[in-house]
Amino acid sequence: MAGKNLRKRKPSSQQNKDNNKKRFSSISHDPFFHNSDSKRRNKFDDEDINSSDDEGEEFDSEGEKEAVAVEEDNEEEITEETPAEKKKRLAEAFLDRMRAREKREEEDEELEDEGARREREGERDSLIAKILQQEQLEESGRMRRAIASRVQKPETTEGFRFLVKHRHPVTAVALSEDDTRGFSASKDGTIFHWDVNSGKTEKYLWPSDEVLKSHGAKDPQGRATKHSKHVLALAVSSDGRYLASGGLDRHVHLWDIRTRQHVQAFPGHKGPVSCLTFRQGTSELFSGSFDRSVKIWNAEDRTYINTLFGHQSEVLTIDSLRKERVLTVGRDRTMHLWKVPEESQLVFRAPASSLECCCFISNDEFLSGSDDGSIEHWNILRKKPVHIIRNAHASLTPINFEQRHNGLSNGHIENDAQDSEKPCSTALSWVSSVAVCRSSDLAASGAGNGSIRLWKIESESKGICPLFELPLVGFVNSLSFAKSGRFLIAGVGQEPRLGRWERNAAARNGVALHRLELS
Repeated sequence: MAGKNLRKRKPSSQQNKDNNKKRFSSISHDPFFHNSDSKRRNKFDDEDINSSDDEGEEFDSEGEKEAVAVEEDNEEEITEETPAEKKKRLAEAFLDRMRAREKREEEDEELEDEGARREREGERDSLIAKILQQEQLEESGRMRRAIASRVQKPETTEGFRFLVKHRHPVTAVALSEDDTRGFSASKDGTIFHWDVNSGKTEKYLWPSDEVLKSHGAKDPQGRATKHSKHVLALAVSSDGRYLASGGLDRHVHLWDIRTRQHVQAFPGHKGPVSCLTFRQGTSELFSGSFDRSVKIWNAEDRTYINTLFGHQSEVLTIDSLRKERVLTVGRDRTMHLWKVPEESQLVFRAPASSLECCCFISNDEFLSGSDDGSIEHWNILRKKPVHIIRNAHASLTPINFEQRHNGLSNGHIENDAQDSEKPCSTALSWVSSVAVCRSSDLAASGAGNGSIRLWKIESESKGICPLFELPLVGFVNSLSFAKSGRFLIAGVGQEPRLGRWERNAAARNGVALHRLELS
């Protein structure tokens, strides 16, 4: 039975082989099965590729492996990149291009001639050194900037704009070093701190008598029963930290500008404190008084340093620059230049009138105003004025004023150029204030005749030339230029600063600003 089955199976297997050969031979010529074999091989190859990572086997072609990996990475980046990542990628590409360009420029510069490059660098350094030297000379007052020739003529519609209003006549104004803040004081003791651009004001509050005594103030002297708040002078330190005030209470008061609080009271003067100034770039403070003395203080250490004697009458005005020199005028018809380190002084005498105000033009030149309406230009090498402008503020038009005092203690009867038939007053033509734009040839003078005059300071042979008149009604008791020369600040009142000889009822009490257009 088994043999029978075997015999039957054998022919069938041989037959199957033959049939298979025929079938395979026909299949081999069929394109359908030919493609399926290739696909099967590709499938096996793909399986080998996918399993190569697990088994640690390598591709036969290294380039094919790298191409496949790059394609997969690109597909992942395209599908997974966010907008933020795209911006980052573009920014990094931009930076790479910029770095490459800078590197090429540096390589090109290295190829240039070494001598030409050094010459160019030397010219640049010399130019920078020249600019710095000029700024230092201008700051120290040894070089004069040409600003007066650049001042444009004011339009008829333009004029002074009142920034701050006071109830009583303004006696002093001062500007900070950066020209952004201003300070003003009046006869009623009010001290205002204001912004130049916006005009926003903040008031300084006087402390009580107990606090003043704790800050160093002494008891009132003479017939006074309490401390007078009447302020006659202001000064601001260069660093913008301290404000100094002085008045009828015979004390120099020190204020903290940042907090607007009273910090110190310096006693020592035996008369009203009429003028104050800080030496530029330092905390050294100078004060002049009706007791004919000039005292030196240190605002930072809050100490007394020294006293200077020489005037034979009241000290009216004081000024200083960066150098250790002080300029003062008094009612003794003299102007004193104090050389503090040498403990010496130079005395300049007015020709025929009493000096009312003064200021530095430079370390060796000064400007003064007199009670006869004259303006004098002085030089350190001469004891007499180099040039005099007479009747600089002659009052030729009727002004509504009230004369308070017939016999004036200091004043000239009448200017030479005035018409005696027209009403005028010597107090109206007194040059009560002068100011010079720091380290420049631009100056201004004020009186009570209804205008402020601008001047150009030239050489000694040419003297001082008038520029323009700026109308302003009232007694101009104080003037201050911006460091840039682009505006002028004036303290105006109905009465003179140091008295009540006359009163102009049409004037306003306050701080006025006038813009100056420069070409």
